[in-house]
Formats: sequence, structure tokens, C-alpha cells
Amino acid sequence: MNIKEYTIEEIKDPTGILIGKRYEFFLTVEFDEDDELAEEDHLQIKVLFSVDEGVSRILNYHFYNSLENKYLDYGLEDDELEEIKTFCNMHYLEEEI
Repeated sequence: MNIKEYTIEEIKDPTGILIGKRYEFFLTVEFDEDDELAEEDHLQIKVLFSVDEGVSRILNYHFYNSLENKYLDYGLEDDELEEIKTFCNMHYLEEEI
């Protein structure tokens, strides 16, 4: 899996109920030729990422076809999910700059 482009947006909680901070990532990705997802064009992964007191985690994610404006029913393998979590950890602070 290769992350080609990404955007980040902090999700504000006007109620103050949520603990920590939430970020929404849109990752434009490419997969290796031997992966069934390699055939999908305009593939993005929408990730809801949480950080609270130095502990981060992926709350949710969805595959998304940006050209057709529709969500896709795919899942990530554990190593791919860990790769995305590492990526989000490295980049979430960019939203605060």
C-alpha cells in the first residue's frame, strides 16, 4: 500500500463531551498489483483518528471511491491498519500548525 496524498481536518466538538482530539484523514492510496484493491480507481480511505493524553487509535475507517462518490465494502489487513495508524501519528499535528 502506498499513500500518495492526504488531507487532515480536526473535528471540533462543540458540546465538549468527547475526550481528547479527533481528526479526519482522507488518504489517497495505491495498492500492490497482486492486491484486489489495485483495480480500484480513485481509491481513498477515510480515517477517524483519536488522540487523548498521548494515546492514539483509529476509531473507524471506510474505503471511498472519490470519482463515483460512494463508499466501498473493503477491509484492511492488520499490518495495513498499523501502517495507517503510524502515518496518522506522524501527521496529525500538521492540522494544528
